[in-house]
Amino acid sequence: MAEQVSSVETGTGEPNAAPSTVPAASQSRSPAPIRTEILAIELHSGEFTQGGWVRGKVPVGSVSAALDDIPLSFDSEGNFFAAFDRDAPVRMVLRASHRVGPTVELPLSISPRAWDIERVNVAKRPGGGNDEEWWAKREPEWLAIRDARAKETGAQGWRQDFIWPVAGRVSGRFGRQRIYRGEPGSYHSGIDIAPGNGAPFVAPADGVVVLARTGFSLEGGIIILDHGAGLNSAFIHLSRLAVKEGDAVEQGQLLGNVGASGRATGPHLHWSLVWKDKRLDPLLFLPPQP
Repeated sequence: MAEQVSSVETGTGEPNAAPSTVPAASQSRSPAPIRTEILAIELHSGEFTQGGWVRGKVPVGSVSAALDDIPLSFDSEGNFFAAFDRDAPVRMVLRASHRVGPTVELPLSISPRAWDIERVNVAKRPGGGNDEEWWAKREPEWLAIRDARAKETGAQGWRQDFIWPVAGRVSGRFGRQRIYRGEPGSYHSGIDIAPGNGAPFVAPADGVVVLARTGFSLEGGIIILDHGAGLNSAFIHLSRLAVKEGDAVEQGQLLGNVGASGRATGPHLHWSLVWKDKRLDPLLFLPPQP
């Protein structure tokens, strides 16, 4: 876990007290005294690097919060989750606006990472998305994935320490990318775990199933699990689905079986994590493999 030093902006002031010479009837109509206390954004845990995340707490009484320009949701006690994209800048700022105090700002230092970049001296091949017939089939799948990731279910898995969905060799790492004669290809958006064809896998944290389908062009069998607070997991290339859309699942509950459906070169579980359209590294959420 990366170390992050908190900086705190404070607001102080004297309580608003009614003068003793004001009649009691007038005092009763005056606004209640406002006590402006020290305000701070607390950081509880996280990985402060590209593809990482943070859990923390904004001051009670905050009316809005954001990571740079990304709005944050928080509960009645101020607890929040936020995360950093694969290509996040090295400096970001958490902000919280309070109903009576000043806006609190907390600068964050985000460590850059040395991604596995392979440069090849061949031209990038056009994708199937340029073919109208292919896109006619693909577009409904793409829209289903987009809409599923936008759903807010109130799930609380974002509060938990994640577990491995399945044990196995990590055959593909987050963020790796090819550059084709100077033209970047898409980077790997998750991790690949190779436990063997048909191996069962489980939910890494509590959530609600917002997508569970088979037969997708690229993904094959797919499950998307909403963990709440804008965070969701996607599992693809599945050979079997053990849940359906709308199911609430608990951490460790069976979701399905590993396969090689869709566009896959062999059986593996591809697991990606997304927070508000930002791509995250699942390995940064996990303990060492059991």
